[in-house]
Amino acid sequence: MVFRGQTLGKYRIIEPLGSGGFGTVYLAEDTWIDKRVALKVPHRQNLDFGELLKEPRLLASLGHPNIVTVITAEKQDNVFFIVMEYVPGDTLETIIMNHGALELMQALDYTAQICNAVEHAHKHNVLHRDLRPANVFVTEKGLLKVGDFGTSRVLEIAAHGTTVIGSPPYMAPEQFEGRAVFASDLYSIGVTAYQMLTGTLPYDTPQPSDMARLKRGEMVEPLRSRVPSIPKVIDDLVMKALSPAVGTRYQRAEDMLNELLAARRDLVRRPPPDVPVSPAPAGAGAVSRPAPLRPAPTPTRLRARETPTARFCWQCRKPLPARGTKCPFCGETQ
Repeated sequence: MVFRGQTLGKYRIIEPLGSGGFGTVYLAEDTWIDKRVALKVPHRQNLDFGELLKEPRLLASLGHPNIVTVITAEKQDNVFFIVMEYVPGDTLETIIMNHGALELMQALDYTAQICNAVEHAHKHNVLHRDLRPANVFVTEKGLLKVGDFGTSRVLEIAAHGTTVIGSPPYMAPEQFEGRAVFASDLYSIGVTAYQMLTGTLPYDTPQPSDMARLKRGEMVEPLRSRVPSIPKVIDDLVMKALSPAVGTRYQRAEDMLNELLAARRDLVRRPPPDVPVSPAPAGAGAVSRPAPLRPAPTPTRLRARETPTARFCWQCRKPLPARGTKCPFCGETQ
């Protein structure tokens, strides 16, 4: 339907970026203003026009630094497509696949940014239903953008999303029964955080025979059983997000975010371990001195990008881009 070099209106297709169950995303160039954008072309072009407009309308209502921005929706040469901002960089899924578990503070920073995006969506009654690392884009400056709202549902009259939609390894138990609620998105954040901190999913894709165990929480091992160095407070936080019962899980992304920021502050305030002391030299009255510390190896450029130090705004306490000097949320200069 769409091929490299094709022109749709003023947009020239450069290359495909990825494909999912609902559409394929292409890197394109706006030839009028020489700007790169992302075009999402739904697979099912024969849908009712109002149904095709569902995702761009949802995204248009969610202006937020941690959510992919929709620019417009068009139909050219009988092809409907959504024009979105192009986010250069990798998906969170690619980063985890290539490098395994992330450094603790980086994982907490990323989790906080995802919580920010979900909190904003939920305040607009938008339930994502397919939160996973493949739908989270990481810019070179460390800013996360949550995308792919094609499976979202606006919860206004309905009490929950009634369609079984999502990616099974990241779905809350109630989603398998078509009863997704806001807390279901927080379960997905918990799975994503688990994967960032340990480098692995908490369990394999659940099979029908696993549903009873999933509902009882028997398929999830504590993070510290896999990575003992993870602080207990972080283990407890992620395991609460992964609670099988909706009522014992976080109910709002803001609650999870606040506990996450508080835990991070406590971890930062902990005193450093004692400096190793060298043996005292022979002779009376000798005073022991701290052993000289070896200089840390110079990090490679790639490693420096993988593990930036997480920073939070002094005023609103929300996460800052790794190399930013101005808070994207409250505008305060840091």
